[in-house]
Amino acid sequence: MTANSDILRRAEIAITEFEDSKISGVWTGLDQQQIITELRSRLVNPFNINQGTQPFCGPAAIIFELIRKNPLAYIQLCRNLFQIGGFHTQTNRWISPPQWLQESPLNLQIPQVDWMVLSTLRESENMIFPVDPNSPQLLRNLAGMTKPWEIAGWIKEILGYQTVNYRNAYLFGDLEAIETANQMIQSGGVAFALINDSGLLLNQPPVFSYPNHWVALLGEIEINQNSNLINFKVYTWGKEMQITVDLKTFKTHFWEVVTGI
Repeated sequence: MTANSDILRRAEIAITEFEDSKISGVWTGLDQQQIITELRSRLVNPFNINQGTQPFCGPAAIIFELIRKNPLAYIQLCRNLFQIGGFHTQTNRWISPPQWLQESPLNLQIPQVDWMVLSTLRESENMIFPVDPNSPQLLRNLAGMTKPWEIAGWIKEILGYQTVNYRNAYLFGDLEAIETANQMIQSGGVAFALINDSGLLLNQPPVFSYPNHWVALLGEIEINQNSNLINFKVYTWGKEMQITVDLKTFKTHFWEVVTGI
């Protein structure tokens, strides 16, 4: 379920109010008019959100769904972050980037609004979400990547869903996990998958598969046991991607699903 026309209209009004505001931003290197332009672009097409060359796949997937489900909340989050240096989450938790992040240079290959929001989320993850002691050691030790419990936290804190579930597929249960994800999506929820990007997105399978990339699942999942193929769509890297692979490849490079409803 995506935002209706009334919510989109209110979000556009919120952008105009932001544009007309005389309050200067606290991000010294960012340009307000460029932020406004990029906000309008994402309101029209949420797929425009792009992590660029930064390791922000988890936050990007979360914010993509926020724009689709609640664009007004996205605009308000961006305005507060730009003008006052922080925002309240759905549970009233205050998220604020450190001073050095607000003063970061602009020579980054990522749109300004995406840098502002995604870097703030990524930087705050380790501070507000405790490590899940029941998570496999492999995931606990992956440095520089959003962890499943952090995705679960953002599903509640940013997207406002109350019920969050994990379906891991480290050894088995891959098809059951993605089928459950599809059911959640059809019911109005969200689903995020942890995969190996080389194996599922780039057709460059590594010698040993490992989890390294988050995508937002878009539904339309088709499993054909006769042809031994699976088809599904995801958001990642600023676009929609169609994945069509054989079931062995899928099971090798598909690691976990986190859903919210």
